[in-house]
Amino acid sequence: MTRQYRAVSLISGGLDSMLATKAVLEQGVQVEGINFYTGFCVEGHTHAIRKQDKAKPKRNNSLWVAEQLGIKLHIVDIVDEYKDVVLNPKHGYGANMNPCLDCKIFMVKKAHEWIRKHAFDFIITGEVVGQRPMSQRSATMPIVARESGAEDLLLRPLSAHNLPPSLPEREGWVDRERLFGFSGRSRKPQMALAAQWGIEEYAQPAGGCCFLTDANYTHKLKDLWAHRPSRDYELDDIMLLKIGRHLRPRPHFKMIVSREEGETNFLEGYKNQFTWIKTASHSGPLTILDGDGITDDDIELAAQISAKYSKGKSEPAVVCKAARPGETFREISVAPLAGEIPASWLL
Repeated sequence: MTRQYRAVSLISGGLDSMLATKAVLEQGVQVEGINFYTGFCVEGHTHAIRKQDKAKPKRNNSLWVAEQLGIKLHIVDIVDEYKDVVLNPKHGYGANMNPCLDCKIFMVKKAHEWIRKHAFDFIITGEVVGQRPMSQRSATMPIVARESGAEDLLLRPLSAHNLPPSLPEREGWVDRERLFGFSGRSRKPQMALAAQWGIEEYAQPAGGCCFLTDANYTHKLKDLWAHRPSRDYELDDIMLLKIGRHLRPRPHFKMIVSREEGETNFLEGYKNQFTWIKTASHSGPLTILDGDGITDDDIELAAQISAKYSKGKSEPAVVCKAARPGETFREISVAPLAGEIPASWLL
């Protein structure tokens, strides 16, 4: 009997990886999914906290895609390993702080290591020629295959007809004629294929899933690095950059001010690590202060700013609770900050 070949598919949670995986499943190949967790993914975190995103399903799209396809999904934490990709991308950044080509090379490299360890035969991605300006161009797709070490064990089912045959195609592990020749930025062919296969629900097909492509997020990341000479970061830093209003009223500290109940609840978990302020006499935000050498004068200024974001912003005084890490809170009465918050403070 001919043995069943085994592939691992990079599952982002989007439509392309879903279709690429199904295209190979349809040919009787055993496929398992893999999702690499960098900490920078948009879905499954911010919209799970904020009310403004309440219409979006509160789910991990990668897990959901694996469930729809009926395959096993391996979620691999690469937060620490991924730092060098973010900090020192060989091929540079995109429009913001997105190291897209280095990221794709790294992910395929990790998948290649995984298939060697688990005795799988090849790798599947949902890449489409011409879809992404950095990582998915005809000139860069061979670079991904070469520099990742995957070489021709990398199969791109959605664009296979536009690329040289991979080893799985040449050896007949998959039928090249049953793969596709999609190219360009339009998602209409993918959506038509989804409809043909009876796939009615999927994540927004044109939406990226990485905060590093977001100008607002990367502005805050650059500020973090500007005030942290080592340019190092931890997972908490990544998470906190996604939450609240960020202000830097003085060079040695910044404020993270919650905008709604979900963010307030999330920041509650950081009160033991940071100096914090919470409006007490009026409904308002929870604020944490990130920095070194924070003085009582800094805390008073931060309380005035917090009060300006509270229901007592028009009152002569607002009472706030404030505490440093490990201390019992104290109450201070402040006047909400007068006038407009300087634009230079806003991140």
